[in-house]
Amino acid sequence: MALPPKTEDKDETAERAYAAWVDAHLTRNYLAHLGHGLLGQTGFRLLNAPTFLPAYILLLSGGSNVAVGAILSLQALGMVLTPLLSANLIEHRPRVLPVGFSTGAAMRLMILCIAASGLLLPPTAALWAIGVFILGFGLFMGMQGVIFNFLMSKVIPVSKRGRLTGLRNFLAGMTAAAVAWAAGEFLLGETPSVAGYSWTFVLAFVLTSIGLSMLLFVREPQPPRLRPRTPLTRRLGEIPALLRSDSAFTTYVLARALATMGRMAAPFYILFAGMEIGLTGSVLGILTMAFTLAGTFSNLAWGALADRHGFRLALLGSIALWILSTVALMASSGLLLTALVFIGIGAAFQGFQQSAMNLTLEFGQRDELPMRIALANTASEIAGTMGPILGGILAALLGYQAVFATSIGFLALGGWMLARHVPEPRYRAASLAELQRPGGDI
Repeated sequence: MALPPKTEDKDETAERAYAAWVDAHLTRNYLAHLGHGLLGQTGFRLLNAPTFLPAYILLLSGGSNVAVGAILSLQALGMVLTPLLSANLIEHRPRVLPVGFSTGAAMRLMILCIAASGLLLPPTAALWAIGVFILGFGLFMGMQGVIFNFLMSKVIPVSKRGRLTGLRNFLAGMTAAAVAWAAGEFLLGETPSVAGYSWTFVLAFVLTSIGLSMLLFVREPQPPRLRPRTPLTRRLGEIPALLRSDSAFTTYVLARALATMGRMAAPFYILFAGMEIGLTGSVLGILTMAFTLAGTFSNLAWGALADRHGFRLALLGSIALWILSTVALMASSGLLLTALVFIGIGAAFQGFQQSAMNLTLEFGQRDELPMRIALANTASEIAGTMGPILGGILAALLGYQAVFATSIGFLALGGWMLARHVPEPRYRAASLAELQRPGGDI
């Protein structure tokens, strides 16, 4: 009588069947993610670029740097509060896409409310309302950051993610650059108004909403193994053991958070440039276009570099470029040189964002991945919350140069820790993740 197969053999067979399913639906899922990213990133860049929203808040606040830093920090605060909740919400579910649709729709509603505040409310009330809706946007963005990154890890093999994110952001950047230029020229004009900024964000809402609909075409597999449903308080109590079990991941989380503190300077790049060249609609459109086009073309290079040598090297390269671009901004003058600096900043921003996101996906095993994403995102956004507040205070007390110098210090410290103490996870000992790599191409 034949013996039943060993448990290990069953697990391996299930993993290989899962990998085959991913491979069979790879083209469909790849194209759906590409369409979602193209339209979604186009719209979100209008909101998240360090140009339109800081200038909008500065206009509503009557020129307060502290208000710019404080209100923009609310987005990061929201992103601190929800990743761990989101991970606990999805890690036991065989499919996470339905939850993703709900949070994605709520995010887009917040963008529409930000736009409507400027159109319907007086400046002071609009400023308070925008703060509330930016906080809400951050809350849902924190959830989406876990859900959609986990979804991508399920349906796109690690060896294909660099090309996908690079191509997605290339196409989105091309579209966003054109939309940013058009918004600056036709919606804002020579003397930007509250209504002009508001209609720009209405456009962002429309584009991101169409992008979300692209995920209707995704085919999501059910993993061979799922974590049992665990109460949130108990799951939070397991975090110290998770961090102790992988010192490389723990150090990576800390290094990424330190480097993210460098983001404190982001809202003040455009305000610093505006002191010399002015903040007309044309200038805002040109600099936003430079920022987005740089991210567009550099993402192809970041993606190719990551696929060949790993996302760790791409992350280090983006930090180095970010530091150099910030130094150059402090010495630049005139629209041409400022645009060149914004090209460097845009390339660095996109490289950092995509590399950090994808590098997180390469630590540990699949069933712990939502919690790892949540931990990395939470730590990063704690820094992202403190950064703009500190930046606003420094700008008000010591000027923009002090903000930029402090930003450079945090970037350098985070980069050093990553280079010195975090090995490339892709080349660590073989793990279950190796079984998730289908052999097919698209």
